[in-house]
Amino acid sequence: MTEADIARATRSQPTIIDKDIEAARRKHRMPSDDELARVPVPAAPRIDALPQPQSQGKIDLGAIAGGFDAMGAPDPANSGMAVGPTLLVFVSFSMPDPALERLVDQAARSGATLLLRGLVDDSLQKTVARVQRVIGQRKVGFQIDPQAFDRFTITATPSFVLIKDRSVPTPCAAGTCFAADSYALAAGDVSIDYALRFIQKTAPKFSREAQAFLAKMKGG
Repeated sequence: MTEADIARATRSQPTIIDKDIEAARRKHRMPSDDELARVPVPAAPRIDALPQPQSQGKIDLGAIAGGFDAMGAPDPANSGMAVGPTLLVFVSFSMPDPALERLVDQAARSGATLLLRGLVDDSLQKTVARVQRVIGQRKVGFQIDPQAFDRFTITATPSFVLIKDRSVPTPCAAGTCFAADSYALAAGDVSIDYALRFIQKTAPKFSREAQAFLAKMKGG
């Protein structure tokens, strides 16, 4: 670019003086505190007015997501207090429906808690809907607790963990753990009552706890 070109470009630029700056400041000034205070604050959105998924019953998403009993009972494996006896049944939706429904029915009668490792298709709503279909009108504890699978080294479903009366969990990498001599483990495609009788035969020290759940199943 020659000096003549630079001169012509410079002459084509507008000249801004102090008067122009002051006029622009008045036109585009910042609002005062009083003006800001008079601006209405938008109302918070109403969460309860948002569309809700269709379901046959009330879905407690928070309870399921937090790994708590869907029916409101405390999770003994997450408690720092003495608990027991406790019967945990580890299940999966990959199990045949008749086997799963049988365990749900027996868990409702015995007071056992059913545990899942994770969500169905990584969807909380799908999981809750599936749990509700399986439970129906029965009152049974149902939890999502992947740490419990690690805590008791569960590698197959169904698996049954009977925790001895007054066993106290302690902190560990899986959240809380129980001493190896404070629980008995059985695994296999069997019913809850079969698993309890198997534990009575193979681990006599847990016979009293197993008998307590067997009596509940019989209504005694």
